[in-house]
Amino acid sequence: MVDVFGIPQKNSRGRVLVIDDEADVRKSVTMSLTKSGYEVIEAEDGQQAIGLMNSGDNPLAVDVIICDIRMPKVNGIEAVSYFRAQYPSRPVLVLTGFPDIQLATDLLKQGVVDYLVKPIEREKLAAAVESAMTRSRKAA
Repeated sequence: MVDVFGIPQKNSRGRVLVIDDEADVRKSVTMSLTKSGYEVIEAEDGQQAIGLMNSGDNPLAVDVIICDIRMPKVNGIEAVSYFRAQYPSRPVLVLTGFPDIQLATDLLKQGVVDYLVKPIEREKLAAAVESAMTRSRKAA
């Protein structure tokens, strides 16, 4: 639940932006995170996610961004670079079905806080989001 300003209400653990071109993956991740107490906003690719973040007078208030890598239009690598440059205080997690050690290393060096592989268990996903939020709060 959010208030009129788009800020998560007290009963929400936080707001997560999930970016993935596969509707089934978005639905699964959204259900998992919702059951864990998070509010979820979905985007089907990097272009839509960037548009959501920048719509209105103020950036969309999200606590964590979860981004796939292989997507049409604006892919995950481009989206991650954009979010790290424009919203450096927002933690970014990568969730991919195509694990690549070199890519994981490069993304972690760029500031991605976790590199997760699909399919992912609900508990592991929720723990990764919570850990990212905790680190972000400590850094603020």
